[in-house]
Amino acid sequence: MTEIDTRLIDVIAQQPYPLLFATISGAHLYGFPSPDSDYDLRGIHLLPLSKLIGLKLGQDTIEVSELQAGLQIDLVTHEAKKFFGLLLKANGYVLEQLYSPLIVQATPEYDELKAIAKGCITHRHSHHYLGFAKTQWRLFEKQTPLQVKPLLYVFRVLLTGIHLLQTGVVEANLVTLNEKFQLSYLPDLINIKVTGAEKAPLGVADLSFYQQEYRRLCQVLEETSQNSHLPEHPSAQPDLHELLIRLRLGQ
Repeated sequence: MTEIDTRLIDVIAQQPYPLLFATISGAHLYGFPSPDSDYDLRGIHLLPLSKLIGLKLGQDTIEVSELQAGLQIDLVTHEAKKFFGLLLKANGYVLEQLYSPLIVQATPEYDELKAIAKGCITHRHSHHYLGFAKTQWRLFEKQTPLQVKPLLYVFRVLLTGIHLLQTGVVEANLVTLNEKFQLSYLPDLINIKVTGAEKAPLGVADLSFYQQEYRRLCQVLEETSQNSHLPEHPSAQPDLHELLIRLRLGQ
């Protein structure tokens, strides 16, 4: 199990509402953090009943971006109902956050949620990963000079999507993914990112080659989706509903 910086645990302890879980996402999860990368913390918070049924409702999303204890923190938590709804809508972001192995805080209900959420994985997740990859590719093309970060995001997203559609398993770490896909150019790109700055330039590169690879992997993802054994619709709604009720009544 990866050792978690205790300063991150302190950050989570300062949050205004109880958390069902908190994990690390972003570059640290993806396997290519730069020395100056911030820490992306994600999780679920539970609003008290007074913030759910009164006239003055609580925040269903809490965002914090600031320097704490020498760490640049980017924290986003969703209220349980919103998070569960995103799971049912084939949102890959929350799926990766839930299954991140970099766990800062967990509860027994977190383990239960991970088991239930397997019923949220469908072949419709291909739309999320294709859309995210296209956004990152457009961002990559617009930059002057070209930066390695969005290019790594493109390949990370596509390989995560392909692997998910093939196996039903969430894997967001690009280094781990490449043990399977064996793309020879990825180690050098990752090395530029982890040894340089967050916005490290790509340097001399064959843009046409990366464009060809991007298009090839998009096609692989589309074909994998068409042939995937994963269901078309999630089956987890009844179990998520029951868990949410228990969380509410247990407060």
